[in-house]
Amino acid sequence: MRRCCAWTAPKPSLVVQYPDRYVTPFDFRPRTRVVFGAGEFARLGEVARELGGTRCLLVADPGIVEAGYAPEAMRSLKARRMTVHGFHEFQPNPTSAMAEAGGAYASPLGIDLIVAVGGGSSLDCAKAINFLLSNGGKMRDYWGYGKASRPMLPMIAVPTTAGTGSEAQTFATLVDSETGARMSCGDGKGSFRVTILDPKLTTSQPAALAAATGYDALSHALETLVTARQTALSECFSRSAWRLVSSGFERILRNPEDLEARGAMLLGAHFGGLAIENSNLGAAHACAYPLTDQFGLSHGAAVATVLAQVVEWNSDSSGSSAARYRELYPGDLPSRLRELAEMAGLAASLREAGIPEEALPRLAEEAATQWTGKFNPRPFNAAAALEIYQAAY
Repeated sequence: MRRCCAWTAPKPSLVVQYPDRYVTPFDFRPRTRVVFGAGEFARLGEVARELGGTRCLLVADPGIVEAGYAPEAMRSLKARRMTVHGFHEFQPNPTSAMAEAGGAYASPLGIDLIVAVGGGSSLDCAKAINFLLSNGGKMRDYWGYGKASRPMLPMIAVPTTAGTGSEAQTFATLVDSETGARMSCGDGKGSFRVTILDPKLTTSQPAALAAATGYDALSHALETLVTARQTALSECFSRSAWRLVSSGFERILRNPEDLEARGAMLLGAHFGGLAIENSNLGAAHACAYPLTDQFGLSHGAAVATVLAQVVEWNSDSSGSSAARYRELYPGDLPSRLRELAEMAGLAASLREAGIPEEALPRLAEEAATQWTGKFNPRPFNAAAALEIYQAAY
């Protein structure tokens, strides 16, 4: 008699269906403690003290100050007898000059801990300032990866948007003030030691911001699953990110006060950030960056104009991208992505976003220079970018 608990070997096809996932090497070192839950922001001072902080630099953009989160963070830190200095003089898509101004401001203050509160801009600016405080020089000195020769200061991230997953990544993304080029500066020593994920903080997001950042989080799950660098490990994060974000996105659009959905979005965005850290991104982000740089579209809005087209374009290749997309969404995924963009009030085409058709060749040339494009599963160049833009028009 066959026992009910008998083990049945998996079919060979399930093991070898995507062999590249299981032979691609990786070196995974969890660097960031994650504190998740509604109300956990109140523990900021406690967590900061556990890291030994006594003199803190609080990095938060002006919107976070206005929303009251920066003053709340300051009270929590001061309640633990910490000296706190705030730096707020930067804007979305921070520049190298803004980060250098932050470094110059904090340099004489004896800072031993950095706390970043806000969206991706606050978190990226804090990471950039850390390079300068701990290693000196200019931001251009750290363009690339692993260029910090000395230890870096401990940092705490408190994201207030569910989108970038920057708190899970070692890279700071800035705009080079001299050339306007996108500058990525990364180092494992500059990881956040702790991130506090409190879904209550995301409820104050304006609807348009929640829609754009949420769509960006969706794109991270999709792009990281199929990149040339994806591994068995990054796949776990990609799948978790998609499951959480796809279940929460439509719910927060319908009911912004749905705290459970907010939590799913915030945790999903974090998993998406971990997926990016371990597998990188692809053509959708390469095509989105020039739309932000040249026409001022918010990053999530720019992604929404091209993501469905990139999914279709990647699916047309002879690789396994189409099968992997079907694993996440067995239906018509491009149509679903357009439907979600429309539901979120985001333009689903370049024409709708107000991009002039004559700008497409120029945009394609710039897209081909973006670093994420080289990780796309289908070879990506200026001709490919133009094809995607034209389909997205």
